[in-house]
Amino acid sequence: MSRFAAPIAEQIWDMKYRLKAQDGTAIDTTVEDTWRRIARAMAAVEKDPAKWEAKFYHALEDFKYLPAGRITAGAGTGRAVTLFNCFVMGTIPDNMGGIFDGLKEAALTMQQGGGIGYDFSTIRPRGAEVKGVAADASGPLSFMDVWDAMCRTIMSAGSRRGAMMATMRCDHPDIEAFIEAKKDPARLRMFNLSVLVTDPFMVAVKADGPWELVFGDKVYKTLQARDLWNKIMRNTFDFAEPGVIFIDRINAMNNLSYCETIAATNPCGEQPLPPYGACLLGSINMAALIANPFAADAALDLEALDDLVRTAVRMMDNVVDASRFPLPQQEAEAQAKRRIGLGVTGLADALLMIGARYGSAEAAAITERWMHAIARSSYLASVDLAREKGAFPLFDADKYLASGALADMDADVKDAIRQHGIRNALLTSIAPTGTISLYAGNVSSGIEPVFAYAYTRKVLQKDGSRTEEEVVDYAVRLWREKFGDAPLPDHFVNAQTLPPLDHVRMQAAAQKWVDSSISKTINCPEDISFDDFQQVYMAAWDQGCKGCTTYRPNDVTGSVLTVSEASDKTPSEAPAAQQDGEVIYLSEPLDRPAALEGATYKLKWPGSEHALYITVNDIIISGHRRPFEVFINSKNMEHFAWTVALTRMVSAVFRRGGDISFVVEELKAVFDPRGGAWMEGKYIPSILAAIGGVIERHLIEIGFIEGEGMGLKSDPHAEVVAIGAPRGKSCSSCGSYDMRMVEGCMTCASCGYSKCG
Repeated sequence: MSRFAAPIAEQIWDMKYRLKAQDGTAIDTTVEDTWRRIARAMAAVEKDPAKWEAKFYHALEDFKYLPAGRITAGAGTGRAVTLFNCFVMGTIPDNMGGIFDGLKEAALTMQQGGGIGYDFSTIRPRGAEVKGVAADASGPLSFMDVWDAMCRTIMSAGSRRGAMMATMRCDHPDIEAFIEAKKDPARLRMFNLSVLVTDPFMVAVKADGPWELVFGDKVYKTLQARDLWNKIMRNTFDFAEPGVIFIDRINAMNNLSYCETIAATNPCGEQPLPPYGACLLGSINMAALIANPFAADAALDLEALDDLVRTAVRMMDNVVDASRFPLPQQEAEAQAKRRIGLGVTGLADALLMIGARYGSAEAAAITERWMHAIARSSYLASVDLAREKGAFPLFDADKYLASGALADMDADVKDAIRQHGIRNALLTSIAPTGTISLYAGNVSSGIEPVFAYAYTRKVLQKDGSRTEEEVVDYAVRLWREKFGDAPLPDHFVNAQTLPPLDHVRMQAAAQKWVDSSISKTINCPEDISFDDFQQVYMAAWDQGCKGCTTYRPNDVTGSVLTVSEASDKTPSEAPAAQQDGEVIYLSEPLDRPAALEGATYKLKWPGSEHALYITVNDIIISGHRRPFEVFINSKNMEHFAWTVALTRMVSAVFRRGGDISFVVEELKAVFDPRGGAWMEGKYIPSILAAIGGVIERHLIEIGFIEGEGMGLKSDPHAEVVAIGAPRGKSCSSCGSYDMRMVEGCMTCASCGYSKCG
């Protein structure tokens, strides 16, 4: 009998976490094999591996503890991969050599699949003097464009999609340009942007006082703090970015404030990290620990929680020793502090099962108690590890215990730390869990509310037929098993109906016992007033959050997937959420028919004696043409090897279906270091870019995309949009329109792809 609660869970496992040979042959034949592989790898560093392998396997079994995807996919594979999800890179020097050394380090880190964060506040502003070269500085945003292009290049080379966070201080002279950078829908698409907001700035905002923009000892501009705050709010209201990070609060509450200063976070914001810091993530599945769900005595099993947390902390500590690192500085940083980020997923489902309404004062109080229990167990487990294996090398009892984060910790825990030390400098964090929550049976993600109770997912099979799968929230499935078709109780709320300030209340409640930070998205309705929107951020500041990320549907990032019927109905009145539409995902590549229609285009590259002939053939799906394969021919044999490789790769992408217009975007972004050429009045940066332009022209002619440009385009003939919902972006991995903003990351509900990895 399958251990998976739903077909989508098994598909996520097969696509993302199942170990396979290079030819695609499955090595993990069952999910139990995957659990065993991870447990064995994590126990290998122990003195008694057999004992701990059994203990670790039990924690993983039935999806109770969910290591982050990097660990689940990479542990025990023997592959040269890092098990850390994200990194904050080194401080960028304010000189050309140092800047490009940083770019190289970023590329090497992203090549191994790590997301990165950078503070660009250290680069002098645009127009500042560059001594010795008689020139003005181009400013940090120009270098961010270089990073953005690097990330696209790494992604195009076959690595997983990159994720980057860029931060800038609220007093940097270029902060206004930084705030407005995402107005351009084609710029800095590989970055999440966040403003580092200081305590003095917030004081000035509340007092409507002046604010100086400074670099070095020079004041470049003085403006009203409230005007700058309003600019942040207006751009976030209109374009969903930048986010806000309360950086002074983060440093004041950091256990390691005595030996590090933080100026950036990982791409989703749950891990504020020092230079070369790495985030190692895992989540306790709270929904799996509720005894007697929906009964009068339903409750979280606190004894099971304590045991599971202690085991998870030990497993995560072992990852520090078992993992590879892209850079030696990252390994040294991880070994010196042994930072881990244990969090939760399925919190909203767990609250539903005990009868608490997510966002209510009662639910916030329960969440605070649960997070306190996790923090207590985590710290005590780490103390036990210190007694056995030693404290982290930079531990200083007096300085460590003086940190703001430990002010409210239980006295017996602080006494134990003082007496025995602690193995891990920081222990708790709540990360995005979009993919692993699907893998665990579609439990609610992280500390987010349930997004939708259920939806129908259409899958295109290789013979052209369609199958339908209902994807049901974990708690709703348990309710149905117990009560059949009985209406859902009124305390069943979801992201569509939850007031924004209820989101803030839940984030603040959890933050009290999280020593790092939290990745959470506060979903706001499109018609929210600007004044009410601003109050969300002020509430986050006033209630002690370390940052704030909102999402309001907008023209640049599209709309969050909405549910059918009126969203203002109570759960007992509203039907299960449905998503309907055209096919969006191919479980297997389409077979090639005997004959296809297409077109051949002649491309004469300046300086080349022979032309290239590019043929694009199409297939008919639901009465619409979509590209199926590409061929390139030429008399010039110099191009033979790479044109064959290119056409095979592009054709393979085409046959997977979904929105494949990103192929055009990536080809057109390739720059030849030897220089491009002028063709038909336009500068084309490389022959590959010219080929991308030909393919783009074909896609426009068959009606697959509209217009021309560098931006990612949606496929107008393969949409999945909820009934009555506005169009949004399609998933770049599977092409579906199930994209949601979850925990600060655009996440696909169909295939589990997340921009933040």
